[in-house]
Amino acid sequence: MTLAVPLSPSRQSSVALAAVCLSSLMFGLEISSVPAILPTLEQVLHADFKQLQWIMNAYTIAVTTVLMATGTLADRYGRKRVFLIGIVAFGIASLICGLTQSATVLIVARFLQGMSGGVMLICQVAVLSHQFREGRERGMAFGWWGVIFGIGLGFGPIVGGVIVALSSWEWVFLVHVALSVVTFLLALNGAQESRDPGATHLDLAGILTLSLSVFCLAFFITQGPDLGFSSAAALAILGVAVASFIVFLVAEKLSPRPMFDFSVFRIHAFSGAVIGSAAMNISFWQFMIYLPIWFQAGLGYDSMAAGLALLAYTLPTLAVPPLAERLSLRYRPGLVIPAGLFIIGLGFILMKLGSAAAHASWLTMLPGCLLAGIGLGFTNTPVTNTTTGSVPNERAGMASGIDMSARMISLAVNIALMGFVLVEGVRASLAAALPSDADVLQLRSLAERIASGTALLPTEDVSAAVVHEALTEGFGWVMLYGGIGVWLLAALSFVVFGRGETACSSHE
Repeated sequence: MTLAVPLSPSRQSSVALAAVCLSSLMFGLEISSVPAILPTLEQVLHADFKQLQWIMNAYTIAVTTVLMATGTLADRYGRKRVFLIGIVAFGIASLICGLTQSATVLIVARFLQGMSGGVMLICQVAVLSHQFREGRERGMAFGWWGVIFGIGLGFGPIVGGVIVALSSWEWVFLVHVALSVVTFLLALNGAQESRDPGATHLDLAGILTLSLSVFCLAFFITQGPDLGFSSAAALAILGVAVASFIVFLVAEKLSPRPMFDFSVFRIHAFSGAVIGSAAMNISFWQFMIYLPIWFQAGLGYDSMAAGLALLAYTLPTLAVPPLAERLSLRYRPGLVIPAGLFIIGLGFILMKLGSAAAHASWLTMLPGCLLAGIGLGFTNTPVTNTTTGSVPNERAGMASGIDMSARMISLAVNIALMGFVLVEGVRASLAAALPSDADVLQLRSLAERIASGTALLPTEDVSAAVVHEALTEGFGWVMLYGGIGVWLLAALSFVVFGRGETACSSHE
């Protein structure tokens, strides 16, 4: 007896698309729904501020450590097979997350969940690239993938809040156990097996050195403020990251079949799209973790109202991708992707202005939120379709690995950087408002609690007005960082795409 059921080719493709979309929904939900339950975890698990940070960061850091390795393994052993393994592992890790009553165990389980989530993420793109090869159906498939992925990320805060309100925090994780079973059955029956015939051996040196380098870099940025960026421990971690990356470059140069084929960057469409991948995650996605804090702590909304306000930021990401794919086919990704990135940056600048308004509210934030979401919708699926569509089909696993590595490495790094910018902005505002002899360590501790939304009431030394002004200034710094950062990468992406078109014209 087998679980696989014979299906017609069209039906099989539909089932495969459903499996990919459901796994992308699970992946996104586990990024964006967990911030909504952090206050509950603080009380139930007696987790301190650092443990709460690690409950979030363990997932994204773990994702980054497996991306390129997964692309290589999928090319070698089969994308469907590795996809199925990732789904099973994600379900098991989610079960552990939901059953534990220890913050430490939850952090470890979140790391395992992130690793298996990264496996699913890479295989999603590789499966779609193999199963949908024609321009129109490929655009449709990636459009649906982008919409569902956006739903997972965009509605996560609301889903997390509703689950806690109606049941308990454990179900934020346990729901994925049941979803994993359904996804496994869909993938088993719908996904076609594919592999790279040339992937005859594993690039173990590349897998290990790149994974170690990414992990150490993310750890350095995340823990740097506590260790001290110039401390011996922090510098040692940074040194390991740099040394591992150098060894990785050497290993890839010497390998006859490298995991990370640098020659693909000679394809200007691929390079321009990868820059777009990084740009989205220097601004839009990680700010979704911090924006609910502003709505609740800065504007005074409860969790449900904050979740509803967040829809202005997320709903455009669901409506725009089909239009973006049509525009990419009619015009070219080299225009659509940089334009989308520019709109994201404009949205961040308008959000900064809205947050600094005399009577800031969701209305003053609305124009910026809408524009940022529209820009993301114009960028997300064209980026993925361009990176995988610009390389030979047998290298789809490697291409999706580079694409998702750019996304998740920039996401993990910028979650930490954006948090650092937020705390520093709050700290600078407090330092300007308080006496110059204020204790530095206590000032930073207060800044961290204000930035996380847990210190909004006045203390005996700090008034409520000073606390609110500090939070406003900190978020102003973050929005400016996101806007300028995405504009710089938009310009770079536009230039790289343009060089490719110039080269093509010169050969005509």
